[in-house]
Amino acid sequence: MRDMYPEIEPYDAGHLDVGDGQQIYWEASGNPNGKPVVFLHGGPGGGTNPNQRRVFDPAKYRIVLFDQRGCGKSTPHASAPEANLDTNTSWHLVSDMEKLREHLGIEQWQVFGGSWGSSLALAYAQTHTDRVSELVLRGIFTLRQVELDWFYEGGASAVFPDLWEGFLAPVPEQERGHLVRAYSKLLNNPDPAVHEPAAVAWSRWESSTITLLPNPDNVARFTEPAYAVAFARIENHYFMNGGWWEEGQLIRDASKLADIPTVIVQGRYDMCTPPMTAWALAEAMPHAELKMIPDAGHAFDEPGILDALIEATDSFAA
Repeated sequence: MRDMYPEIEPYDAGHLDVGDGQQIYWEASGNPNGKPVVFLHGGPGGGTNPNQRRVFDPAKYRIVLFDQRGCGKSTPHASAPEANLDTNTSWHLVSDMEKLREHLGIEQWQVFGGSWGSSLALAYAQTHTDRVSELVLRGIFTLRQVELDWFYEGGASAVFPDLWEGFLAPVPEQERGHLVRAYSKLLNNPDPAVHEPAAVAWSRWESSTITLLPNPDNVARFTEPAYAVAFARIENHYFMNGGWWEEGQLIRDASKLADIPTVIVQGRYDMCTPPMTAWALAEAMPHAELKMIPDAGHAFDEPGILDALIEATDSFAA
């Protein structure tokens, strides 16, 4: 079992103007002359945290983290009353990644993404294949309707009926036939008395179900109101728009990635992004190594998943 690498601080950080009035926060840690890797956080809207630096050997990697539009330390923040998400789409984020790569003078980088980060990694790699040295993907999510229906329209309620009651609570009974749409209405209501409880309920549902065993600290972080509002608004906005790609596109176009060494790490008991999607992606990428972790859920820091991720980054560093 591998431990995380020791805590490190960035040697460089800043905000990059990517247009549309957006400033994305980025940081670099580890070895300035090491192998470049970019970490793509989940959500969308989850933001980065210091532990995400620690799945890479700091002696061998130049570790780049950034907060995607509207969340973390990027501005404007999606929790603001005047927040407008019109220029926050998958393809804006793909463009932001290219601007950041060029800003940092990186020719090619490893792309590491989990959950929503795996979606963004696939979209980026399929658009800029020559800029990707390897892919490390976890908890595969591609925004297919079957995936959204499973987690946000009632499928996972079969496993978590108690937690599902809390997710339903803010939604009027007559609007529960399409919960993502109902939540869109609530989250975009300008009244904090409406959108804050909805955002907290949305974020509590997700944070309560992503770990194999309950993690109260994780739930507390997700349900802090400003974090929850940005997280829920951005996620819901992306789900309402199907990621701005065609249904099934990321798996359909995975054949474009045949020359990119790829590791896929998936928890067997992942209730947020069930193994069906990782399996479908692995079938579309026969060169990829699929690691199914038998005793793990969704979260990146669950022991078996963390072990497999660090094994992958160590292997690619060598």
